[in-house]
Amino acid sequence: MSINYQNLNELLKCIETKSDTKLLVVTKKQKIEDIIELHNKGIRMFGENRVQEAQSKFQSFSNLNKIELHLIGPLQTNKVKAAIKLFNVIQTIDRPKLVDEIVKNLSDSSKTKDFFIQVNIGKEDQKAGVLKKDLKDLYNYSIEKKINITGLMCIPPNVSDSSNFFEEMVDLRDQINVNLKLSMGMSNDYKTALNFHTNIIRIGSLIFK
Repeated sequence: MSINYQNLNELLKCIETKSDTKLLVVTKKQKIEDIIELHNKGIRMFGENRVQEAQSKFQSFSNLNKIELHLIGPLQTNKVKAAIKLFNVIQTIDRPKLVDEIVKNLSDSSKTKDFFIQVNIGKEDQKAGVLKKDLKDLYNYSIEKKINITGLMCIPPNVSDSSNFFEEMVDLRDQINVNLKLSMGMSNDYKTALNFHTNIIRIGSLIFK
């Protein structure tokens, strides 16, 4: 696997006029050599789906303190202790039990400082995330437990046009806290997400070939 610099440059060009949007490169199953190469090119935000895989790659990364590492895959409660030592941001809070486990293990020395709530915006059984009807309760519960919720994340259904789902995410954010960031838009729909002022686009397959 190598890096598709044509696509990478196009992505960077798309967001350079969007002052509030950042590129997060999804490095699931990618080689540490490619991650280092991207880091050398100025990329600082990376996302991993699994705690164990992220540990194997990033704990030995010499410039670990110079990157922002996000967990973008489901988090099991038995992986919380390891996750908060490694990730700067966890984007996949989706249930009170997970909040409780984080509270139990979180301390001033924890690497994780920011958390996003994942919303199952399409009500899909096979996907993680809190349902829309339960989002406000989970947000309030997290805040009561002193969890620093700074954003919302979603993975919409695989459809030709994700506009309706992104618009719903904006509405949900505005109902709860207009200052929350939005993490939405992937390789197949990031241009649509940009139209809804997403703060983070999560791109993997377009960058690696």
